[in-house]
Amino acid sequence: MKTGGCHLKKNLQIWTVVILTLFLFPVIIQFIPEESKISNSKIIKENALIVYASNIVEEEVPDEEPEMIVEAEPEQKIGNLLLYFTHSTEAYQPITKNIDGKVAVSHHQTENVIRMGDKLKAQLDLYGLETDTFKKAVPYTRAYQDMRPYVKKRISEKEYDLIIDIHRDSVGPEKTTLVHGTERYAKVAFVVGTDNPNYKKNEAMTNRLKEEMEKRIPGITRNVIPKGGAGVDGKYNQDLHPNIILLELGGIGNTEDELSRTIAVIAESIKEIIDQIEEK
Repeated sequence: MKTGGCHLKKNLQIWTVVILTLFLFPVIIQFIPEESKISNSKIIKENALIVYASNIVEEEVPDEEPEMIVEAEPEQKIGNLLLYFTHSTEAYQPITKNIDGKVAVSHHQTENVIRMGDKLKAQLDLYGLETDTFKKAVPYTRAYQDMRPYVKKRISEKEYDLIIDIHRDSVGPEKTTLVHGTERYAKVAFVVGTDNPNYKKNEAMTNRLKEEMEKRIPGITRNVIPKGGAGVDGKYNQDLHPNIILLELGGIGNTEDELSRTIAVIAESIKEIIDQIEEK
């Protein structure tokens, strides 16, 4: 009986402590310093804020957009020009001699007026002019008749503002060379076929190019040579289009430097004419 009384006494003591603690806790908590409460509360709030901010950042980051590639617009070309070569193998003796190291010849398969035409095209391209080159080799004899169907076909396929048939004159350098300032130029002559019933239109465009060249380098052109009647072609296919110009670029004895300087003047003059056409 004594042992049971001891257990009962201990139980009563435990319950007494528990009950006192529950009643006294509200009183005790009032004596805890306010700073301690604020600090604990602040830590809880800051932790909550940090977590919340992290979530917001994740939600606000947009998906990475693919990089935009802006394609450059193609250069706008102006005008429509055609270069062709009825006598495609006509060459310049100083050039062929330098290339082959042999006695100069007046005809060559590669060093000829076609290569000069490529130089002119390159200059015209720099000015933004749309330029086609037509390189069809035909036999030298009856060249205009053999070339005619090819030129006619090209003209029917596309509308051109200016067409130039590039040749080389057979006269010597004393007639085809100009010294202007400190530079030497190959002089240019023109041919107009008067058996073409509308040759006046070709002549007008030819004179237009001649005048533009003379404005830049006085004396760089020779004459506009009219040809018709017996013993000559008389049309030179100029009847196929009112703006076909037959141009004699230098002569048999002109050097590449002289020709290149003249080609630059021709290109600049053509650009001026095309600009005038575009304005209209």
